[in-house]
Amino acid sequence: MKTNIHPAEQIVSIMERIYKYEMTTISGGNLSLIDENGDMWITPSGVDKGNLTVRDIMRLKKDGTAEGIHTPSVELPFHQGIYEVRPDIKAIVHAHPPALVSFSMARKKPNAKLFMNTYKHIAGSMEIAAYAIPGSEALKNNIASQFAKGGSAVIMENHGLVVGGTNLFEAFHLFEMLEYLARIEINANTIGKTFELTEEQLKKVNDSGAKQLPVQEKHSQTEEEAQARAAIVQFLKRLYDRKLITSKMGSLSVKLSDGSILVTPAHTDRKLISTQDIVHLKEGKCEALKEPCEFYELHEKMYKEHPEISSAAVVAPPYLMAYAITEARYNTHIIPEAYVVLRDIGKVPFDTGSDHYKAVAKKIADNNPVLLVENGYAVVTGGNLLKVFDRIEVAEYSAKALVQAKHVGEVINIREEDIDAIIQGFKLSAKS
Repeated sequence: MKTNIHPAEQIVSIMERIYKYEMTTISGGNLSLIDENGDMWITPSGVDKGNLTVRDIMRLKKDGTAEGIHTPSVELPFHQGIYEVRPDIKAIVHAHPPALVSFSMARKKPNAKLFMNTYKHIAGSMEIAAYAIPGSEALKNNIASQFAKGGSAVIMENHGLVVGGTNLFEAFHLFEMLEYLARIEINANTIGKTFELTEEQLKKVNDSGAKQLPVQEKHSQTEEEAQARAAIVQFLKRLYDRKLITSKMGSLSVKLSDGSILVTPAHTDRKLISTQDIVHLKEGKCEALKEPCEFYELHEKMYKEHPEISSAAVVAPPYLMAYAITEARYNTHIIPEAYVVLRDIGKVPFDTGSDHYKAVAKKIADNNPVLLVENGYAVVTGGNLLKVFDRIEVAEYSAKALVQAKHVGEVINIREEDIDAIIQGFKLSAKS
């Protein structure tokens, strides 16, 4: 992620995203960063977080003088405390996202072992700071002492979350991932008992990584490819805006008429992605100077196993993933749309590597176009990107309805004879 943007612009951009995606209120949260001169830039106190401008951001010089039209955030002391004990941290995100606030009130940490992506990025890096009054020296000391242990995130008792990173975008990505984990765990606890990744599986997560692919000698972009790149970018941003993926988790792919595929790149913010970021893969070779997402091999194997599939996604929306970390079965026999769009949703044990991806690809079928991988992700397939997007949305919205139904009463399924009528009326393939 490029960070050669003016510090005030970075802060405004990230705070705008935090507010827009309902991870803070107009009065809650604060951001800061240290620039290359050692000066601190920080959000102001008492200014609408949903309507910040570059002019609002405060600058604190190394000599202690302040520049700006406001006063710095009331939480300035704990920002200073973190920077003092952790010179490697150059940016801080603090806010009150609802799911993590729930954990802060219970004075507990979300369980990183429930979900492969969060474990890979945050295992062992999260602490809890004792409660103290906002803006106080006591709070500064409580938070700084936890960051001094070497982690990147601290839950503040009865308050919220603070995350540090080498730059503001890195800190935000971790902040966002933690809120997703918290949402998934809360949803899962609503429908059943959660299960963690085993020690053997955790080792596989730690050992997994991107493979170095051979580079294509020459690649000329066709009109078909240009249109597919634009469609992938459009749907990735739409998925992000619908809160169905995070800035670093979630991938889409499209198979072109020559058998090559386009896929989401690694390490690229889905909100800021461009058509030129998308990666072209053909015959096991990668477009020069690019790195595909970690699940590119799974995308490739799905197309090889199913020539009829033209688009695919690997996603982890928070309600759907509740069914990937519990024994609860995802039930599509609840409303006609769910069954027509999703059919039956299967679930397979977590694993990594080529053999696992091949097994997942084989499980995909016309009457099973969506598949859950325990503690991992959902695989969604279709004849085009619109169909894949529709299935992701319907899967997440139906999962949300199922989770919320736990607070309403017993779920009553559509009768089996009505399911048979749906199959006939919509000319669907027979039940497996």
